[in-house]
Amino acid sequence: MEPRQLRHFLAVAEQLHFGRAAEKLGITQPPLSQSIRALESELGAALFHRTRRSVALSPFGADFLPHAQEALNGIEGLTEIAGQLRGGAAGRLELSFVSTADYSVLPDLVQGFRTRFPGVELSLTEMTSDMQITALAAGRGQAGIIIPHGDDPLPEALDYRRLLAEPLVAAVPESWIAEGRLPGGTAPLPPEAVTDKPLIVFPRRAAPLFHDLVTGYYTARGVRPRVAQQAIQMQTIISLVSAGMGLALVPRSLRNLARAGVCYRALDGDPPLLETGICWRRADVTPTLRNFLELVAEGVAEGG
Repeated sequence: MEPRQLRHFLAVAEQLHFGRAAEKLGITQPPLSQSIRALESELGAALFHRTRRSVALSPFGADFLPHAQEALNGIEGLTEIAGQLRGGAAGRLELSFVSTADYSVLPDLVQGFRTRFPGVELSLTEMTSDMQITALAAGRGQAGIIIPHGDDPLPEALDYRRLLAEPLVAAVPESWIAEGRLPGGTAPLPPEAVTDKPLIVFPRRAAPLFHDLVTGYYTARGVRPRVAQQAIQMQTIISLVSAGMGLALVPRSLRNLARAGVCYRALDGDPPLLETGICWRRADVTPTLRNFLELVAEGVAEGG
C-alpha cells in the first residue's frame, strides 16, 4: 500500500465521482480507477459501490476512510517532523550536571531551553564531574555541567566553556553559633574562625578543583584541614553540617539550599572562586546540542 493510493481513495471518497477526483488530483481517470482497484484487491474488500450513474462508499469503505485519513496525515506530517529534527526544534538532549549546578546555572538553562524548544525531550542526570567527563569522552550523553579539573586537561575530544565563577562561603551549624564556637551576626567569618573547625568536603577524585580550592584555603594559612567526613552529594554535605559534624566551604549559590540548622556565612578577605562550566564533544553536531550551546553563548546562565 502506497501513500499515493490513499490519496486517490480520499479524493474519490470526497468527490464521489471518478472524473472530478481525477481532475482534482491532476491525473486522468483510467490510472485513478486502476489505483483504486489495486487498493481494493490488496485490502480484500470493495471501497465503493459503482453504477453508471453514481459512486458511493461501501460500508467497508466508510469504516476504512478515517483510518486512511489518519495514516496519510501521519505520513505527510513526517516532512514537518524531519524539518524540526534538522533544526533542533524536536529530538532529544541528554544533559548531565553536578549537584552544585542545581542551585546556580541549571534552573535558568533548563527554563530557557524548554521555553525556546518545547518540542525537545530534555533528559537530566545528576553526576559528579569525573563521571561526566568519562561518559562524554566515551560517547555517552551530549553535554555536562561540570566543575573543571583544575590543571588536569580534558580529553582531546571534549570542549569546554565557562558558565560562571562564584565565591565560596561557609555553611556552618547554627548550633555552633548558639554555643559560641563561631561569632554570631552576619559579618564575614575571619579565616581563624573557620580553619580550626572540622571540615566536610567533596572527595578529590570527584571534583579535584573544588577539593583543592577548599583545602588550599587552609594550607594557604598554614593550617592542615581536619577532614571529618567526605561526601559526593551537596545535599548530603549540607545535611552533615546540619547535624553538627563539621562545616563546609560551598559555592555562594548554595544559599538557595535552605536547611534547618544550617547558616551560610561569607568568608572575610578574598575567598576562593569556584568555576562551573559546560562540557561537550566537539565532534557532536546534533542540532539539539547546537541549539543548547547557542543558548549558553547568549549568556542565559551567566552570573555569580
